[in-house]
Amino acid sequence: MAHYKSNVRDIAFNLFEVLHTEKVLGTGPYAELDRETAEAMLAEVDLLARTKLAESFVDGDRNPPVFDPVTQTAPLPESFKKSYQAYIDSDWWRVVLPEELDGQPTPPSLAWGLAEMVLGANPSIYMYAEGPHMGYAVWRNGTERDKKIGKHIVDRKWAATMVLTEPDAGSDVGAGRTRAVPQPDGSWHLEGVKRFITGGEHDLTENIIHLVLARPHGVEGEGGPGTKGLSLFIVPKYHFDHETGELTGERNGVNVTGLEHKMGLKVSNTCELTFGDGDTPAKGWLLGEVHNGIKQMFEIIEHARMLVGTKAIATLSTGYLNALEYAKARVQGPDLAKAADKASPRVTIINHPDVRRSLMTQKSAVEGMRALVLYAASIQDRVAVARAEGRTDELAERLNDLMLPIVKGYGSERSWVLLGTESLQTFGGSGFIADFPLEQYVRDAKIDTLYEGTTAIQGQDLFFRKIIKDQGKALGALSAEIGAFAAGGDDQGQLKEERELLQKGLEDVGSIVAAMITRLQSSAAGEPRDLYQVGLNTTRLLMAAGDLICAWLLLRGAEVALQALAGNVSDADRAFYEGKVAAARWFARTMLPRLTAERTIAEQTDNAVMDLPESAF
Repeated sequence: MAHYKSNVRDIAFNLFEVLHTEKVLGTGPYAELDRETAEAMLAEVDLLARTKLAESFVDGDRNPPVFDPVTQTAPLPESFKKSYQAYIDSDWWRVVLPEELDGQPTPPSLAWGLAEMVLGANPSIYMYAEGPHMGYAVWRNGTERDKKIGKHIVDRKWAATMVLTEPDAGSDVGAGRTRAVPQPDGSWHLEGVKRFITGGEHDLTENIIHLVLARPHGVEGEGGPGTKGLSLFIVPKYHFDHETGELTGERNGVNVTGLEHKMGLKVSNTCELTFGDGDTPAKGWLLGEVHNGIKQMFEIIEHARMLVGTKAIATLSTGYLNALEYAKARVQGPDLAKAADKASPRVTIINHPDVRRSLMTQKSAVEGMRALVLYAASIQDRVAVARAEGRTDELAERLNDLMLPIVKGYGSERSWVLLGTESLQTFGGSGFIADFPLEQYVRDAKIDTLYEGTTAIQGQDLFFRKIIKDQGKALGALSAEIGAFAAGGDDQGQLKEERELLQKGLEDVGSIVAAMITRLQSSAAGEPRDLYQVGLNTTRLLMAAGDLICAWLLLRGAEVALQALAGNVSDADRAFYEGKVAAARWFARTMLPRLTAERTIAEQTDNAVMDLPESAF
């Protein structure tokens, strides 16, 4: 039996009973879709994920690619290639593409609901299949020549990579030194080394297109240091005819000079790429205009951050469901209330209080984070509809920007911790061995907190760019919405205590933000070291904001569930809705009170740890 366990019922609940995604179906770019079709799409991807995609998950980990430095290849296991091809043949990757690229326009909320199942079953498949989406970015941002290249990437189903990181620069993208030198034929020769390139080499597709951030040289107005001086270049593994897309047979001067040996996600080749270090130059073409690279790349990065957050909660979801199944079957020990009776029968561990605490902690967290991802995606629905109508939904764009670091940073951090401390722990010693999928889930999940910007970077992004630079507009709008819900009540008082906890949590998070702004202002007014106290709290704010938003979204779901329970529902639906109410109450009562402690810590932060000499560490 495959490892993956899905939760289509909860995805559909969020999409159609809470967020009402059906309102954007049948209109504008989504005219061909309705709720019935959307539910059929969810069912089909669910079946594909649980069978053909999930079946190579373990083999890909146990028999990972091996790099041959002579041929510079790292072939993938046959089982994984079979699963990958099943996904490509299914055409589900087309839901993120426009009609002009033979896509199936789909609201982002539905698209990310579909993506959760693929990412939970075998995340590397989804990542290797990101080529057409990057081709769309090339098509959208480029010249007429680039648009043809973008269409070739889609039509020929080529893979593509994001090439940012350099060995010495790490997360400081602006410190990158890879250079690009213009050539008489309009191309550029790239020189430099890039590291941690996901999918930099494999044998899944006939070509790989590297989208490389580099610093153009020999042109007027080189852009200066930092990210403003970077441009984005289209650098293929194999050269091709730009008009037809046919390969010419010539290998470009992009050399794989290393394959990382990783803790997890082993079937995903993570490469070091060296550009132009031999007799063959690394030839590329500028995408769009010079010095516009970081803006172009950030369109891809923002999508990647949603991907990482979705992958994280998808893994926690199947981890929890595997743990739940085990807890219902594993017989161990007597009922705690009858422990004094040595003759009392043994019970399944789901009857033990601490196991129930653990399971409800997992259930409430994963359902809260699923709601978080789909809520963020529903904001993207608004952005997409507005653009299709030739207008701009400025507030939706601001809210989307605000949500992205929370989806990625909070989602990945909470999922990683809960997978190890709760999901694997449910299995006891059995969780530590390879007979069950949890040990692989834990190893695979850690990367989610690291790539596309570590948790620390997401926290800094949230405060400095998404709150301060935005002048608090998006945060203010979201806070007002949460506050209105906390003050309201369509549940006949059944969630009164939880609404009060939500209101207190909102005040606590607001006070954390206020304390950080005060320190920021004092640093600008002559106390520069007060900025350290802001930096000491950016991750704290990120996690607190995530807890607050998840609590709000869970309680929104509980309100809907209580309304449904007031009517006639099937036994299965009654159990589902009761579970939604219980999870929301549990999360509100166990997580929201902690925000008061986080507020106190933030308000009392000083520079003591910054004043400590390095030798004291």
